[in-house]
Amino acid sequence: MSQAIPESVRAERHQTVLAGHHQTVLAELVEAPAQASTSSARTGLGAWQRVCAVGDILPNTGICALVGGRHVAVFHVDGGDQPIERLFAIDNVDPHANASVLSRGLVGSLGNRVVVASPLYKHHFDLRSGECLEMPERSVAAYPVRVEDDAVLVAV
Repeated sequence: MSQAIPESVRAERHQTVLAGHHQTVLAELVEAPAQASTSSARTGLGAWQRVCAVGDILPNTGICALVGGRHVAVFHVDGGDQPIERLFAIDNVDPHANASVLSRGLVGSLGNRVVVASPLYKHHFDLRSGECLEMPERSVAAYPVRVEDDAVLVAV
């Protein structure tokens, strides 16, 4: 079934495979009004853009969205036995393979770091900083994420 998308909204369909089931996530990218926020304190950030609803990203998985012209991987990490759910955003392009695949990697932890393992070369990227643990010179950018009215917003 085709879903009508207004011309003012760009969209990307992303397929993920979870426990043998295919899931298609439609990430709608619309510019959200830029508002003062503690997470926008970094200089050089663009406008906040809506990526999807929080519930569109299954816990401990990621999706890919085109935000500000960049392929961005947005991850929803379950807090485990703590009542914290965390959202992270990093570049989706694996610098080792130059392929847009990090959103499809395995999410986990190494020590106190929350990481994603690239599905191609298995390098680990810290979801907070984008640092590649095996080759720091091949790190990726990390972006601020916030939630407003159940919408995940990312600024690049």
